Amino acid sequence: MKKYSLLLAVFLSAIGMQAQDARSFSLNLYGGYNFSDKLDYDGYSATIEDGFQYGAGFEYFFTTNNSVELKYLRSDVKIPFYGPAGNQINAGNDKGAFNFILADFTHYFDTGSNLLPYLGAGAGVGIVETPQGGSGTYFAWDVKGGVKIKTASSVSVNLNAYLQSMSAAVGESYYWTYWYGPVAVDDYISTFQFGLGAVVSFNFKN
Repeated sequence: MKKYSLLLAVFLSAIGMQAQDARSFSLNLYGGYNFSDKLDYDGYSATIEDGFQYGAGFEYFFTTNNSVELKYLRSDVKIPFYGPAGNQINAGNDKGAFNFILADFTHYFDTGSNLLPYLGAGAGVGIVETPQGGSGTYFAWDVKGGVKIKTASSVSVNLNAYLQSMSAAVGESYYWTYWYGPVAVDDYISTFQFGLGAVVSFNFKN
């Protein structure tokens, strides 16, 4: 009986230690490089040019290998806009910005070493600042994969690749149906930007 009591005490202590390790959080500083994307709609086109991205996030580990994060990312880029004839409509006034506010879920794979591969995905809102001074808010999402490199200190480095997207309704198309006649359907365009980045994480425990 004493043997089982001792095993139970060790087991409960291990659970307590794991839970304590799980209840931790990180302050993440982001830096990355986004590659260009081209949008086409109704004879017009726009290019989101390459650009650097930066931001910060707050990540909470609710289990040892799983976390949720709220993050903000921004990239200041040129967005040239072209008409049907191929001429740039906003020449000399094509500087804009993309902002992402995302809630991410991330799973880290335990390898028994200081290298932790991970996969994650998130959703939220994207805010586009147009070259003309306006702005719009749209649905946004991202997926990511990389590796977290732990160190002996509270600082770690993440190397990752990611895909970010936001979608916007830009108009309507009409289709003829047998029962209802013409029906309007919203048209959407979506950005898809692939990027490579690094994250410096400052890790803390409760």
